Amino acid sequence: MLYHLFEWLKFEGIKFPGSGLMQFLTFRILLAVLLSLFISTVYGKRLINLLKRKQIGESVRDLGLAGEQQKKGTPTMGGIIILLAILIPTLLFADLDKVYIRLMLLCTVWLGFIGFMDDYLKIKARKTAQAKGENYKKKDSDGLAGISKIIGQIGLGVIIGATLYFNDNVVVWREYYNPQGTNQVTDILKRGEKKIGDTIVTMEGKEHRYAVVKTPITTIPFVKSHEFNYSRLITWLGDGMEKYTWVVYIIAVTLIITAVSNGANLTDGLDGLAAGVSALIGACLGVFVYVSGSTRFAEYLNIMYIPNLGELSVFVGAFVGGCIGFLWYNAYPAQVFMGDTGSLALGGIIASLAIIVRKELLIPIFCGVFLVENLSVILQVSYFKYTKRKYGEGRRIFLMSPLHHHYQKLGYHESKIAVRFWIVTILCVLFAIATFKMR
Repeated sequence: MLYHLFEWLKFEGIKFPGSGLMQFLTFRILLAVLLSLFISTVYGKRLINLLKRKQIGESVRDLGLAGEQQKKGTPTMGGIIILLAILIPTLLFADLDKVYIRLMLLCTVWLGFIGFMDDYLKIKARKTAQAKGENYKKKDSDGLAGISKIIGQIGLGVIIGATLYFNDNVVVWREYYNPQGTNQVTDILKRGEKKIGDTIVTMEGKEHRYAVVKTPITTIPFVKSHEFNYSRLITWLGDGMEKYTWVVYIIAVTLIITAVSNGANLTDGLDGLAAGVSALIGACLGVFVYVSGSTRFAEYLNIMYIPNLGELSVFVGAFVGGCIGFLWYNAYPAQVFMGDTGSLALGGIIASLAIIVRKELLIPIFCGVFLVENLSVILQVSYFKYTKRKYGEGRRIFLMSPLHHHYQKLGYHESKIAVRFWIVTILCVLFAIATFKMR
């Protein structure tokens, strides 16, 4: 909003000292980071006190984990702190006319609301039991039904997938091999792509001519010809099948958002774990967003240029700042838990950003911790059911899943587990960024 206010003042010819700074993307990114840190640290404390007064505390299962009972009554739904720290700076400093900003605002509110309802129903069930004088035991069925969460995630995936596929503002630029040529379009466009215009950019005194292209492509890591068009998943069925690529694309987007969102939710089990990992992944995505939204960096790194993407750096800055600020209260010993309000939103935001920046195939690398946490639960449950059918009793691969609880059972302190998972994420993030040149 402030960005649009300053743009309007500039249009009206009203100037005052410092007003020109708002046109610089880097300055607005810095403002977004600082404001999100301020909101999450200063006003986060006030929200924690409010949650305490409302008796919105965590109910802990008796899982036999060290320090488990000490967490009983710790305020939950702290993800509201992160959501506010993301939304407010983005609304103030980003260009709200950009489709990518609108999509990420929708994603944040959508999944935040789903997580909020899940936390609210769990708290309501606990208070109802206490009012009846019953001994409350936390159950998965107390919150939002699993199918309701999935439907919500699918709904968001359909909206994001359809917007990215059909919206004419979602394009990439392909540079002509020979700017003086008259018949170069066939050399630039590939199957399933649609040229909707041309543009010229001057860099270092040299004109570069680009074709503006609509195409459902993503980046393939480690491959020299590093693009994959989703139409390849269906064109093998016969001629004319590429017109149904939108179905495949939307399904893929939905699956990615659902998987990463649930992965972040599973990772939120130790003090500071999910917030720290998400902040590091957000920083990685910030690099992807910034370089892919810059013609100079895109040309230097030989990656696809996505116009208007740079504006999304403001959102990413607020996202990283919100996660880091939340650690002020969530690091061991936690004064507040993010709950599903935060974890579902964090995972969905990360997945959506990766899809928008066309780096979804890199998710298994920079989201390595989320992936391993997801796999540990899948393997544990599958192996338990298999051995129960075969031997009459269920057996386990891990002492407990998700994986971070396995290490707790081994006797590791949860702060050590969280920090080591952060270190693993740093390695994954650096490796993902290195793929720019590893082809």
